[in-house]
Amino acid sequence: MKNTHLVLILLITTLTILTGCNNETNVNSNTQPNTPTNLDSAAHWLSDTIIVVGNSQANTRFELQTKLLDGRVQLHSLTATNLPQELVEQYPHLSSFMALQVPSQLDIKAALKGHNQVIQYQAEQLIKTSNVQIYGVLDFVYTANENDANEENNYGATIYKDSDKNTVTFKLWAPTATKLNVLLFDKNHQAIGSPLTMTEDNSTGIWSVTTSEAKPFDYYQYQLDVYHPISQKFETLTTTDPYSLSLSTNSKYSQIIDLNNPDTFPKGWLTQTVANLNAPEDLILYETHIRDFSASEQQLSNPAFKGKYKAFSETNTDGIQHLTMLKKAGLNTIHLLPTYDISTVDEDTNSAIDLNDSMTKVCQLYPQLSHCNDQDIANKTLKQLLASFDTRGSQAQDVMERIRAKDNYNWGYDPYHYTVPEGSYAVNPEGESRIIEFREMVTSLHNLGFRVIMDVVYNHTFASGLNDKSVLDKVVPGYYHRYDPISGVMEISTCCDNSATEHAMMEKLMTDSLIVWSRDHKIDGFRFDLMGHQPKQAMLNARKAVQQVDPDTYFYGEGWNFGEVANNKQFIQASQYEMAGTEIGTFTDRLRDAIRGGNYQTNAEGLRRDQGIGNGLLVIPNDLQQEDKQLAHYQVLMDVVRLGLAGNLQNFPLQDSVGDIKLGKDINYGGSPAGYALDPADTINYVSKHDNQSLWDNHQYRLPYSMESTDRVRIQNMSLAYPLMAQGIPFLHMGAELLRSKSFLRDSYDYGDWFNAVDFSKQNNNYDVGLPPAEKDKANWPIISTVLNNNQQRDHVSATQIEFAANVFAEFINIRASSVLFRLRSEKDVIDRVQFHNTGEQHQAGLIVMSLSDEIGEDLDPNIESIVVIFNNNQTAQQVEFNGAEAYHLHPSQLNGVDTIVQTSVTNKTGFNIAPLSVAVFVK
Repeated sequence: MKNTHLVLILLITTLTILTGCNNETNVNSNTQPNTPTNLDSAAHWLSDTIIVVGNSQANTRFELQTKLLDGRVQLHSLTATNLPQELVEQYPHLSSFMALQVPSQLDIKAALKGHNQVIQYQAEQLIKTSNVQIYGVLDFVYTANENDANEENNYGATIYKDSDKNTVTFKLWAPTATKLNVLLFDKNHQAIGSPLTMTEDNSTGIWSVTTSEAKPFDYYQYQLDVYHPISQKFETLTTTDPYSLSLSTNSKYSQIIDLNNPDTFPKGWLTQTVANLNAPEDLILYETHIRDFSASEQQLSNPAFKGKYKAFSETNTDGIQHLTMLKKAGLNTIHLLPTYDISTVDEDTNSAIDLNDSMTKVCQLYPQLSHCNDQDIANKTLKQLLASFDTRGSQAQDVMERIRAKDNYNWGYDPYHYTVPEGSYAVNPEGESRIIEFREMVTSLHNLGFRVIMDVVYNHTFASGLNDKSVLDKVVPGYYHRYDPISGVMEISTCCDNSATEHAMMEKLMTDSLIVWSRDHKIDGFRFDLMGHQPKQAMLNARKAVQQVDPDTYFYGEGWNFGEVANNKQFIQASQYEMAGTEIGTFTDRLRDAIRGGNYQTNAEGLRRDQGIGNGLLVIPNDLQQEDKQLAHYQVLMDVVRLGLAGNLQNFPLQDSVGDIKLGKDINYGGSPAGYALDPADTINYVSKHDNQSLWDNHQYRLPYSMESTDRVRIQNMSLAYPLMAQGIPFLHMGAELLRSKSFLRDSYDYGDWFNAVDFSKQNNNYDVGLPPAEKDKANWPIISTVLNNNQQRDHVSATQIEFAANVFAEFINIRASSVLFRLRSEKDVIDRVQFHNTGEQHQAGLIVMSLSDEIGEDLDPNIESIVVIFNNNQTAQQVEFNGAEAYHLHPSQLNGVDTIVQTSVTNKTGFNIAPLSVAVFVK
């Protein structure tokens, strides 16, 4: 996903693209019935005594109307009052609304089970009716005290072992429901007995029932009677459990399971070893999509393992061999894109399309495809059909666009159930089998020496309302999501149906889910999608809770500041600025944009090539010294990159390109401070991840047509060196080191293996396999064609070049891992030990010189006194003056490495001579 500042407008218009949710489906699913123009949802019931109303008028009489299930209508007068300060602080976005006093005689809990509206009258004439949003009073009544709903630790189905039999207790928080049953099913999904009637604890809103009719590994659903604001009537709804721990295929039924039952353990589960790190700054994160890792693998022991959890337990595949090589170099953490239960991939392989499926199967599912009229393709696979098309044409993307709704691919930013492994990655997605396969993957990665981090998405759900895949909004309608404070329309700024982790029970669901992943599935940390849409305090609370079961867990996420919660409008956000000093990391857009360039949507000719303004630091404009606009822009990029190498710290002192000494927070970044962190662990450094064009494709848009492929490869390696040489925590996109291409596709979230392929055999990088899908990139087709034609194959690479790039990447990892000086633990250490040279007015363009000192303070590295890292972004060798340079020598990883060009970098009495397009690391 994107950030604010330079690309804020682009972010807001493209969030659906970036997260992989089907926004269109969700908007339609939550459309309100036809309503009069004087009806809104501007009333908010916040406590036992206060309702606030927006858009109210003077001289108005207010009345609360409650329609109950039995047809009764209750009316209560509301009188104007002052909004208490604690509610002003809790709901700042409602502080200007009119506060109304709730009558003391009102039975609030009974009223919350009905349809509540605030009616406004003037001179006895009805002028406006507002549906009441009840999230606030639900929290006030059911979570504000001790031993409330948010203190319960056994939601879902819990198995208890008695002396001679098992009993199962079901618990669900559903305070607005009027009736709740449990429906039981056997392993074949056949109904067991009659529905079990649940009983409500009126003090907590928790419904429960204990039974001996259910046994471990049976399935269940909840059936509840509840008023729903989408239909504006009382409904009888059937749903799975939001606290599900296991599911049937395609998530129709929740499963009763004990995650401590040995029958759910794969081989070696109890004896696996988890790598320990001394500090979060030691993390090196490698972002991996489970399907991408093995979908193109040719060395699997069983073809059924392609794209599955089990591929990580293989021993002789190209993918595992590559991971082993990177682990030996120093890579220590695998970041998995979402692997909880997602909504958009059919878990039944008979119903989902694979790239290697026959066109006969594809045409059975999509008979309207024009290619299905061609009898010659019946015996071809989908992959063979796509390969037969002109790579400069639009046929491949057209086929993928038409079938993607039923293919077996998605990034997974479309949550269905938060605490169950996704079934499409399991060979057998049914019940406990997916649990075992997921745990087998975790065991294998741990035993390879990696820590395992999960990508989690608690900021939205795929569906809500009465949608088939809605869960939370069926259980407590109107509570778990965030709605516009006036219209009541679902907020979808994240892409989909925004959840509300500012509400106590949504925060609890998130926290309880994280504890299960950490405690019961041995996950070592979490990356939070659009973390800035969640409260800072919720993140701190969740980390504290997870640390009780895993003390060295690490949290990080996207701290972008946008949407209806922007600028702390509704609560203090978990955004970049607010999380400073917490050691909960946030991705930094500063270093990313300065290296690879901004503008992720339409790459107009005027923003690329030698024009300079739209390019990053690695594309040095011609005649730089003669063009003031280009020079000023380029100088800013160099300053931002230097600050990024220093951990993006607010208080890091830096001499900028015009000679002024500035702190990081005083360096401009698109109108905002470039420096925002207060600790190195606050910053996640990256130049490429799953979002946007791949790093390779991004460069091809911007590099000069005349540049040879060897230099293009060197620029790719240089780009990846920046986060690896920077203070903070590096984040690396799987395959970037293999020059990974998606054929210019800027958002590949749902476009299958054809565009997302990663070849760990290092034979090709998937470049130029067809124009990217029209829905995402049709506006870019002309410039893509221009690039491909004018580059004249200079943008194509050989297997030898891919192998070279991968080995240089491993050398950079090894350099980072070789000294703690690249991984300083505190702001003070960074300020004291990191220094930049070649700064000020006389700096040499394209040359960044950074020294890391161990000659002051505590001796951090007994083998090294000082390190000098020099980034030469020029296509010619550069000489830089440096006192005492003769005492340094090229880092052993480079001296004995594969890059013969960087090995020409030498020292002498006056300084360093640096090879072109190289990152040279010298040690003393």
